[in-house]
Amino acid sequence: MVLRSCWKSRHKTSSGHVHCWTRPGFAALLWLCLTHLGCGTGAVGETKKVVQKDAEFDVTYNETVTSDNQTIYAFNHTISRNKTEGVRVSVDVMSEGLESPILFVVRQKQAVLSFQVPLILRGLYQRKYPYAHVGRTLCQPPTRAASETQYFFVDVSTLSSLGTHYQLRVSRVDRFTLQTDKKFSFTASPSQPQYFKYVFPDGVDTVIVKVNSEMTFPCSVMSIQDILCPVYDLDNNVAFIGMYQTMTKKGAITVQRKDFPSNSFYVVVVVKTEDEACGGPLRFYPLRPDELIDAGNRSKVIDVVVSPAINSEVYVMGMLFCLGIFLSFYLLTFLVACLENKRMNKRREVLLNPADMSPAETASLLGKNGDGKTPASPYEYGSFADNGSTLSSEAVTDSATSTDNNYGYMERSLDSVGRSRQESLSSVEEDDYDTLADIDSDKNIVRTKKFLCVSDLARKDKRILSKKYQIYFWNIATIAVFYALPVIQLVITYQTVVNVTGNQDICYYNFLCAHPLGALSAFNNILSNLGYVMLGLLFLLIVLKRDIVHNRALVRNDLNALECGIPKHFGLFYAMGTALMMEGLLSACYHVCPNYTNFQFDTSFMYMIAGLCMLKLYQKRHPDINASAYTAYACLAAVIFFSVLGVVFGRGNTVFWIVFSVIHILATLLLSTQLYYMGRWRLDSGILRRMVYVIYTDCIRQCSGPMYIDRMVLLVMGNIVNWSLAAYGLIERPNDFASYLLAIAICNLLLYFAFYIIMKLRSGERIQCLPVVCILFTAVVWGFALFFFFQGLSTWQKTPAESREHNRDCILLLFFDDHDIWHFLSSIAMFGSFLVLLTMDDDLDTVQRDKIYVF
Repeated sequence: MVLRSCWKSRHKTSSGHVHCWTRPGFAALLWLCLTHLGCGTGAVGETKKVVQKDAEFDVTYNETVTSDNQTIYAFNHTISRNKTEGVRVSVDVMSEGLESPILFVVRQKQAVLSFQVPLILRGLYQRKYPYAHVGRTLCQPPTRAASETQYFFVDVSTLSSLGTHYQLRVSRVDRFTLQTDKKFSFTASPSQPQYFKYVFPDGVDTVIVKVNSEMTFPCSVMSIQDILCPVYDLDNNVAFIGMYQTMTKKGAITVQRKDFPSNSFYVVVVVKTEDEACGGPLRFYPLRPDELIDAGNRSKVIDVVVSPAINSEVYVMGMLFCLGIFLSFYLLTFLVACLENKRMNKRREVLLNPADMSPAETASLLGKNGDGKTPASPYEYGSFADNGSTLSSEAVTDSATSTDNNYGYMERSLDSVGRSRQESLSSVEEDDYDTLADIDSDKNIVRTKKFLCVSDLARKDKRILSKKYQIYFWNIATIAVFYALPVIQLVITYQTVVNVTGNQDICYYNFLCAHPLGALSAFNNILSNLGYVMLGLLFLLIVLKRDIVHNRALVRNDLNALECGIPKHFGLFYAMGTALMMEGLLSACYHVCPNYTNFQFDTSFMYMIAGLCMLKLYQKRHPDINASAYTAYACLAAVIFFSVLGVVFGRGNTVFWIVFSVIHILATLLLSTQLYYMGRWRLDSGILRRMVYVIYTDCIRQCSGPMYIDRMVLLVMGNIVNWSLAAYGLIERPNDFASYLLAIAICNLLLYFAFYIIMKLRSGERIQCLPVVCILFTAVVWGFALFFFFQGLSTWQKTPAESREHNRDCILLLFFDDHDIWHFLSSIAMFGSFLVLLTMDDDLDTVQRDKIYVF
């Protein structure tokens, strides 16, 4: 390059105007002269010296600048189309207490970069942090030629009249282009951001950029930007373009080739001036608005690795795996139904034609005991009977009445059974009583007996109860539609905002295992919820089969269906299956963009499922007094309402926790009273007087134990558990209120289920093979599911940067992470739990209801 010099002279003419001129060929400097030197009409006559000098790379220039002089450093370098070299400008200001900062302007072929030194970066509350050492990487304009020499200029000027000493050094960045699967380490600070280029290799359409550091703080930002000038690499502008996320120790962004037309992108790393965005403390507070605060050493050593992401084959394998797992349950259910149908057909043939088979075969198929005795009924050993077996109720009835064996109650005449049934059903009709008070008196007599049987609490007309419990299904279906539609709309908006703004801090993904598909950022987390939907649908089909068979038995006046076993009401089962399907849909919606504002989407139907399961357990032996659908859903709505309040206002709010704990304890006491007295009590102005009277008569006047010991044991244990949970919440005040509320529901459900099983065995009843297998299988699956749930791959209780510290790589098929496996296992476990509730009392299908105890 030919050495050049540019000077500008000013003199005042007679007309008072100032003339300025430049040598030909330096029109590019004219703008600089007019802007920084005040050349133009009306300027006061003064002289400012402008010096341009050729400069070299990797040479440190120690100079002094004042308002009277300006220095222009001219650099040239050769760039090629096949090789990209970075150019970095580093500046140090040696003087302190500057009157005015030094302005550096870097002019390139297609870009202009300017910054002042000391560089002032602002934090929260307008705090100002000065940095005397600044390093910036120049944007590299693309070139079409195989090789081209490009020039750029560094202009140094100031308005300070005092001499300011500075050091300038321009150097090449040799490892400016990142290599695939090769770790690269560098150091960055707020005033010395770094960025590097990555070019997609052939055959790779998606890569994942992983940034790691051994240092938690200072907080930093990783950004992915297109190959355009300027590059936004300061704390105050890094969010202007591209994708970005804050990070402490870990950060990861999945980048797709289709989003970058140049098949390349910049990886930008910026260190923030403050750590508040990453959950760190605010150490400095401004004493005066314009006071400059020394930020100290905020350098951070960072490693970056760019690795190819999974290809389309892994996507297909993951989807087929997910479908295969849950379709296998459909196949298994079909096989079990076929085997059961075959076994029951053989049993029917034996009962109809016992002479055609040997005694040993007959005994085997009839299920005789080892002592040669025949069981009480042909369904005793595991048949689905009227609850959904492939054997029809008609065949069972025919076989039962055609044999000479004594089957207990079945020797009674159909007329006497029908007559007693009509008397039972009419016992609660209003026209059988003189006044409504007689009905209440009858209820008081029946429900306050010391030992209740199911027949005492199954006196209402079955048609009325069936309609009552069908409302559960229709209500939850209506709730699902009105709840799901705005949820879907909202999460689509969330995903759109993420894609448009590039702000990766909005959603709490496991970024190390977040596989995008289309507009979705984490398709694997959505796909893994398919199990809830498919298994919920399968459960509905099983319930539908049982419902159809049972209704056919009722039409034929089958004795088993009319007078035996736990009354069959399937409305709650339909509601449970629907709730399981909706849990899958809403969990998928939540995982479109998981964060604390929409976590209720993932938990609302979990509350529903827990509540419906408890209601179903209670309904089994209390069909006449179970809560109506309107009451149940109103209570569940109150739970969800408190869940929202807890998420929004509960974090560290002592007043909220006091109010909630009081409500929790009062609700526990009211429910305990309702269950203990079977609804035969009143909450009115005389409640306190009656409580004092009971305490005086039963505790002071004479010490008598509770009349219903079993119920009292359950309720005491329930109160201990709930009071303990309330105390824990009041003392610890956990940040994840929704999970805390869910834990309360699950603990109560498990307590009631354990009590039901224990009391069932204590009453001399037994559990058939199928429910036992379901219980054991479900318990094991729940154990593994909870193990993966507590791995905690992300948490919205912390900042996005802190949450990413928990991120982990995929562990299954390179596609699914720990939380996806939780989805798989928990959906299977819920399905198994539902089957337990469905089949647990099949052993009672041939037992009269006045022989089945209530507990």
